Amino acid sequence: MKKIIIKLNQTILVGVAGLFLLAGNVQAKSDIQKVYENNCASCHGSDHGGYLAPALNSETLKGRSPTALRTLIMTGSFETLMPPFYGRLKDAEIREMVKHLQSTAKQDNPPWTIKDMKASLKVYIKDESTLPSKPTYQIDSMDDLIGVAARGKYGRGKGSKAIFINSKTHKIVGEIETGTAAHIIDFDPANERWAYVKTDTAEVFKVDLYSMKAVRSIKTGFNGPALGVSRDGKYLMAGSFVPHNAIILNSDLEPLKLLELEGVDPDGKKVSSDSGMIIGTPFADIFAIALENAGQVWVVDLKEGFPITKIKNVGRHLHDAFLTHKGQKLMIASYDDSVVIAIDLKTRKIIKKLKAGCVPHVGGGAAVKVNGRTLGFGTNFGTCDNNTVVSVWDLDKMEVVKQIPVSGGTESPAAHANAPYVAVDIITKDRRARTIQLIDKKTLEVVKTLDVGGHAYFPEYSADGKFLYVSAGYAGDEVVVYDSHSLKKVASVQMESPAGIFSRGRVKYMTRGLSPDEME
Repeated sequence: MKKIIIKLNQTILVGVAGLFLLAGNVQAKSDIQKVYENNCASCHGSDHGGYLAPALNSETLKGRSPTALRTLIMTGSFETLMPPFYGRLKDAEIREMVKHLQSTAKQDNPPWTIKDMKASLKVYIKDESTLPSKPTYQIDSMDDLIGVAARGKYGRGKGSKAIFINSKTHKIVGEIETGTAAHIIDFDPANERWAYVKTDTAEVFKVDLYSMKAVRSIKTGFNGPALGVSRDGKYLMAGSFVPHNAIILNSDLEPLKLLELEGVDPDGKKVSSDSGMIIGTPFADIFAIALENAGQVWVVDLKEGFPITKIKNVGRHLHDAFLTHKGQKLMIASYDDSVVIAIDLKTRKIIKKLKAGCVPHVGGGAAVKVNGRTLGFGTNFGTCDNNTVVSVWDLDKMEVVKQIPVSGGTESPAAHANAPYVAVDIITKDRRARTIQLIDKKTLEVVKTLDVGGHAYFPEYSADGKFLYVSAGYAGDEVVVYDSHSLKKVASVQMESPAGIFSRGRVKYMTRGLSPDEME
């Protein structure tokens, strides 16, 4: 089953050649593969099977003109993370890399064991008691923090950071260098000082938000963005595309249990699977993880032995999900079936499968209370019947309310109880990708389109709902801030290729759009 190249919980449109950040003389095949692993795998996959960018192997590049591939490497790919390499590499070096890629088969799930993980653990601050007892910067509430996954100009280097902003002043209060592109930022629900950052290369950083320093890091795999934190902050779970596993960690990033992700898919075939979403919930001491290719959702109990309940035949190509009803109901997208599946995490059974447009992608989720109803909003990568839509469901009755026409494919919806609009990002490969569309949550109509100035991604409201943050990568290289009611631009925060935006306020309401009292 193919991965969707327009990315989850994080959209970066990467050209077919991706990140060829090659250096030095390229001669021996082993040297070339090492260069690929160190510089290209974060986007194209350590197994050459694709990740944020397309797969580069003998099968996918079969019949492709070596001349065309060389040209693409030389010129780069406009408005992606791939730079032009004309003048950086000799023609002979580029020819050798193209030959290597066209002769290398997709690798079969290269291993990364608990032993490997333990060896990768780095401790930057040994004695956490030396850390400050309160923030070293001015902030009224830690909930006011906004975290931004800045990918860096080429997906690595000094510009690759987790950047934290005070959403009342719109000023940066801390930066954590991650080496390769940051992808996910998750916060400890039980202790306001801790955050966890995961990169495209599956490295997880434990961050002290009071001092804005990384305390520890561990490499949990080769690729894969999935990360969850338990409701008590005692456990983390990180999932990988490569290899096909997930690891349960304690809060000090020490590995506890490795899960091999495999099972029988809805078509009766036994498969090894990528990790889709992982989510903790305020409802119970559990994690839920989607097995993308196996079409299953596993519920892991956080007690001795970490027993697993396997919910089968959920859908084909599962990916992202969000929680509703105080964290008891899980809404998970099935790309290939064009449905969103509602699962009751108490009974651990499927409630219903809801029509969800073409290639549904729900991002971090958006749900609002309107006239006594809980409405959920789901974005869609694809086009159905020549129309692009945002799906709206009544999450109490579990039925479709409306499919709202929008100007292009969408990825991440954002809402807030104190803001009048549900914001969606347009991810089409033209000028429409500069825009955010605003849906009135009462009329369920698009009422405003904002031109952000660069490719617009991942809208997110501040914890109080007064401001809407939007990443404007590539052309803009900034995070743009709007007043959530007037929709006037009020600030700009500069950084290299900003992507996912994460409010610490999410730990209070889990699903964007619901107020804390609806989740407690």
